[in-house]
Amino acid sequence: MDRIDKILANLGYCSRSEACAFLRNVRVTAALRRITNPSEKVDINSVGIDGEPLDHPHGVIVILNKPAGVVCSHDGSEGKRIYDLLPSRWMRRNPKPSSVGRLDKDTTGVLLVTDLTKVNHALSSSRRGIEKVYRATLDKPVSPDLAVAFASGTVLLKGEKTPCLPAQLRITGEYSAEITLTEGRYHQVKRMFLHFGYAVLQLHRSRFGTYTVDEIPEGTFIETTWTPDGA
Repeated sequence: MDRIDKILANLGYCSRSEACAFLRNVRVTAALRRITNPSEKVDINSVGIDGEPLDHPHGVIVILNKPAGVVCSHDGSEGKRIYDLLPSRWMRRNPKPSSVGRLDKDTTGVLLVTDLTKVNHALSSSRRGIEKVYRATLDKPVSPDLAVAFASGTVLLKGEKTPCLPAQLRITGEYSAEITLTEGRYHQVKRMFLHFGYAVLQLHRSRFGTYTVDEIPEGTFIETTWTPDGA
């Protein structure tokens, strides 16, 4: 049981100071009984608004097919944000939804977004060894030697104190390759290629654990779930 004003504020319907007016102007019910007192405690599972259930009362987790040109930042001064692709009410939730890790502005593909902080921390942890698969287009032909180098576990990136964990590289075309990582260092794929003199022209994350965007149009999202057994 929790106060109705706290529930409404945490789910982004109104602030706690606005709850009294919200309850007066909008039909909020608990177990089909109208609620008008902002301090009344109710079961969140029984609450309805104008006859509809609450919007994700137990948390949001979605798979977004990130397009190029949007940033994984809450700061609107950095340009269009991934959060502008989500329902505006979600940005008033407490806590706000945040991306699980980040993709560069020009990188596309799988991005998980959630307001469940424990889920975010679990999926972000390098200890889980979650595979991230990327498709890269490069500025020059891919040497077969790169597969051996990426898998060696000895690639030490500029500014790092420990080498990258072994990564799989599969050549998919003269100028393209698929890379599978189990960690997520800053700009890791681009920096690994740069270490060997390659520039990444395009980068797409095709898989994060078991999550893909194969059936999700670019710039849109679908709801999903997560269990501690795996991503």
